[in-house]
Amino acid sequence: MAADSARARDPEYPNLRTEVADAYRSAPAGVVVEVIDGELFSMPKPRPRHQNSAGSLLEGLAPPFRRGRGGPGGWIFLPEPELSLGDRPDLVEPDLAGWHRERLPEAPEDAAIRVVPDWVCEVLSTATRRHDRMVKLPMYYRHGVGHVWHVDPDAETLDVYRRVTDGWLLVLTAGGAMSVRAEPFEVVEFDLGPLWLW
Repeated sequence: MAADSARARDPEYPNLRTEVADAYRSAPAGVVVEVIDGELFSMPKPRPRHQNSAGSLLEGLAPPFRRGRGGPGGWIFLPEPELSLGDRPDLVEPDLAGWHRERLPEAPEDAAIRVVPDWVCEVLSTATRRHDRMVKLPMYYRHGVGHVWHVDPDAETLDVYRRVTDGWLLVLTAGGAMSVRAEPFEVVEFDLGPLWLW
């Protein structure tokens, strides 16, 4: 019996069921596969409108917060990074993630990043909205992510969550063409309008 259980363990992900690890590795093209709390989830790849909002957000944040042009710098941002969080692990791919540079001073050698982001942004879609809110948001809290943004191109809204002692605190809801100072990037005013434009 012990030999059977040892043989069933996946060498790369020994805390995941073998069938979950195998399905994660063999995901078909056009599908995003994530493993959260040992369960496999699959969703369609982001559509162009979704990618456009993520790209526009990154274009707005990178000059002041990555490069220090008109802002403090000190951040690393990655689009669609592969994250491996915790011992089990949770294997996820947020639309955008950011780290204070001192927490991720060099590019990781492995494809999967094991350092918990300081900030994550999920761009909501019909296919991912429930998953992003009900499954990923609690998972990010468990791992200690400091802030999560939900960008919704259909509703043209931004929700900003801050991690507090007993859960997530919604600190900002904004939309349309508003200009906002949104945590953790509140030192620079940010125009939401470009997020919705093609």
